[in-house]
Amino acid sequence: MKKLDGLKQAAFEKKSFDGFLITKEADMLYFAGFSEAECLFIPKSGVSTIYVHPLNYEQAKAEVKEFKIELIKRNENLMAKIAKSAKALQIKKLAFDTLNLENYRSLTKELRGKTRLKAQNDLVLGLRKVKDEEEIELMRKAGELTIAGMRTAYELIKPGIKEYEVAAELEYVMRRKGSYGTAFETIVASGVRSAFPHGRSTDRQIKEGDLVVIDIGAAYYYYRSDMTRTLVAGEPSEKQKKLYEIVKAAQEKAFQAIKPKVKAKEVDAIARKVIEDAGYGEHFVHGLGHGIGLEVHEPPSLGRRSKDRLAIGNVVTIEPGIYIVGFGGIRIEDTILVAEREAEKFTKGLYTLEAEQ
Repeated sequence: MKKLDGLKQAAFEKKSFDGFLITKEADMLYFAGFSEAECLFIPKSGVSTIYVHPLNYEQAKAEVKEFKIELIKRNENLMAKIAKSAKALQIKKLAFDTLNLENYRSLTKELRGKTRLKAQNDLVLGLRKVKDEEEIELMRKAGELTIAGMRTAYELIKPGIKEYEVAAELEYVMRRKGSYGTAFETIVASGVRSAFPHGRSTDRQIKEGDLVVIDIGAAYYYYRSDMTRTLVAGEPSEKQKKLYEIVKAAQEKAFQAIKPKVKAKEVDAIARKVIEDAGYGEHFVHGLGHGIGLEVHEPPSLGRRSKDRLAIGNVVTIEPGIYIVGFGGIRIEDTILVAEREAEKFTKGLYTLEAEQ
């Protein structure tokens, strides 16, 4: 219940809320280890309750141990149910992580002005962005599974194979070794399509000399990893080698800068300068990286406009890239733990353009 204690301290003791309503799937996983509920209601005093529909009721009873489980009956108004509990517990200030407009209006109506609602999603994200030892171990495992998938990609890439065939095989390997699924939709983008940062995987047949961007991630106990490598189907050209070395240098310099208390935007600037000094600044079209955990994109953000400072326990990605329309793209990405002494890569190795022949 350590995570729940952190929420209570932040929301109830520091900000004087009387209750907290959690509806976001990742947040329910974080606090309760269960995502198949409609919401989690946490009062300042009294028992925290998970509300579930009949479809997931038996699963909740089997998997949830620390919370009361309440069934939502057919056609029952969930927001009216929450409001009734809030009134019974005399909750005057109710925080929530996120509510859609329909539920917000419904809950506001049911509370009838007796309880004030306020969004506090940043508070929850602030807790989630610092990983504890258990979370770190799960993410290490996710990284190991992702590396296994990437090794498979290096074994498979050759002229004639299709992008979706590569994606299918590396996803199979990650699953077979223990992955709960993919962290996001697998990207295998080849040829001129490699210049599209989110190119996905298509039926395109990989050709001799193509740049191929592979962006994959495994999920383990719902925690995620993110890794990108770029390789060539066949013999790399001199220009491909040159661009690869620029991106590799940018990634390595950024990795060396990952330390507690460092401004995230400064790490972005370090990588960006390497690419700009080489004359390709306009082709680095996104931020350097992002936090990762139960979601593939979460705080802190590593971009030019980021206001975050890195902290011990943050897990982030570092993914500089150069994308030239009509030629192709190169990206190198690792999932990295911010630690007290030196950063740790959860994904590593395979820093080469050349596939196994």
